Amino acid sequence: MKRSWIRAVAAYASLVVGLLDISKAVFPRFEHSRMGEWTDLLPGIVTTFARASSLVVGIMLIMLAHALRRGKVRAWRAVVVLLPVSAAVSFVHLRPASAVISLALLALLVWGRGEFAALPDPRSRWRALGNLLVLGAIDVGLGYLIVSARPHVIVGRPSVLDRLEHVLLGLVGIEGPVTFTVERVSDLVYFSLVALGTLTAVSTLHLALRPERPAAELTEDDERRLRALLAQHGERDSLGYFALRRDKSVLFSPSGKAAIAYRVVSGVMLASGDPIGDREAWPAAIKVFMNEARRHAWVPAVIGCGETGGEVWTREARLSALEIGDEAIVDVADFTLEGRAMRNVRQMVNRTERNGYTCHVRRTADLTAQERERVQQAADSWRGTETERGYSMALGRLGDPADSQCLVATAHKDGELKAVLHFVPWGPHGISLDLMRRDRGADPGLNEFLIVKTLQAAPALGITQVSLNFAMFRAVLARGERLGAGPVLRAWRALLIFLSHWFQIESLYRFNAKFRPIWEPRFVVYPNARDLPRIGVSALQAEAFITLGRPRRPRLRLPRLRPAQLTS
Repeated sequence: MKRSWIRAVAAYASLVVGLLDISKAVFPRFEHSRMGEWTDLLPGIVTTFARASSLVVGIMLIMLAHALRRGKVRAWRAVVVLLPVSAAVSFVHLRPASAVISLALLALLVWGRGEFAALPDPRSRWRALGNLLVLGAIDVGLGYLIVSARPHVIVGRPSVLDRLEHVLLGLVGIEGPVTFTVERVSDLVYFSLVALGTLTAVSTLHLALRPERPAAELTEDDERRLRALLAQHGERDSLGYFALRRDKSVLFSPSGKAAIAYRVVSGVMLASGDPIGDREAWPAAIKVFMNEARRHAWVPAVIGCGETGGEVWTREARLSALEIGDEAIVDVADFTLEGRAMRNVRQMVNRTERNGYTCHVRRTADLTAQERERVQQAADSWRGTETERGYSMALGRLGDPADSQCLVATAHKDGELKAVLHFVPWGPHGISLDLMRRDRGADPGLNEFLIVKTLQAAPALGITQVSLNFAMFRAVLARGERLGAGPVLRAWRALLIFLSHWFQIESLYRFNAKFRPIWEPRFVVYPNARDLPRIGVSALQAEAFITLGRPRRPRLRLPRLRPAQLTS
């Protein structure tokens, strides 16, 4: 029988016990109570070590509370060891109520052992740096409180800088400039600071030296199997080819007829697009995905799935879906530059041609090695950010021989490369926009020029549909500017326009709308509404809009070529 409430109760109780343990060491109020007088019957070294231990145990219990909430087995083991220590310290301090809380939580954890079976998350050495910074800040804050909490036994009036110096020196076991009149208080401050410094040093060293788990990576066998599924069922989803990003992991259904590519970001198991493969095997692949999420206590989520995929996800995994925008799809047969609605695009294209620009639209396989290298270097140099953005609608590489059916559209002027578009296959008769870069010094309208030329060249290449950019919250932007839009819708639209200064929400919608596309809704699938903020942050991290504390992604890379290949 499921007892999921045990995780929440254990997490909050661990947080409370941790705060109580810290308060015992930091705040000396009980020294002046009648119960505090009984501590005089105990050896000074006992109470001194007890309070120092209480401080460390309290910090560790607070740090483990979130992992308990997620059902992590290692957190359960650690807390089961720490709680008896907390109870013993409470007895030494003659605080039976606190000891009873610790023992009651211990009994709850032992009784609900089965709820804590989640495996640990993949680790990276960036966690060691984060641990050092966070615990270091906590050490300084708590250390300052410990030093300043007993002003009546401090000799003189040391300044703030003197107290901070005492704290920093105490963390490494050196006596500082602050002097206390009571030896027991001096020992307590010394041992508490040493305990804090030791906890920080040991935990940071453990994370730094711990074997690093491999990051998400698409193996050669996984890629081969995914390409086989895409060859048979790739026309189902325009985002299917992006599953071949090599910084994703993949899970297959037991039959191997369906697969889901994903990456774990900040505890969120993030898939994108619809499952790949036979639609009848999707439920089995989703079951494997959900089981993996439960094993690690990850939050399962999907960004950018289509309507059919969203229906299967919500039915099979009992998740909820929320529309987050629309994908712009242009039907090649219906596209034309004629008519009043296309006047702006028509004028831009004609002006660009008059300025001397030409366009070449080719498969990647038709580019020479020198051309591939030149396109890659140009696209890399024109990138507007330090990190390579993209996850759900980006392949993350350009010119790989394995991607021979990708399409490259390039704009040239006077023999110089000025802009490039890169499309990935969408089944046998479609392409999806992956990369759009241009020289910042080139004339405006180059992107529109390249898209139009690609659409005009599409029939000769056997292409019948082209997927352009994804427009976030397109329906809100479109309906919010219409006559009769309500105040809530207008306010929501105004917020999106404000956010467009950073995320190009409105500009992408306006750009896509120029080509009179068919709008196909895309959804985010999530377990609970309270998980949406966390999923949103994880998606921004995956797309590289948030990069704090993370290593830079590599730039677009071409495979290393031998001299013989360069001259072919």
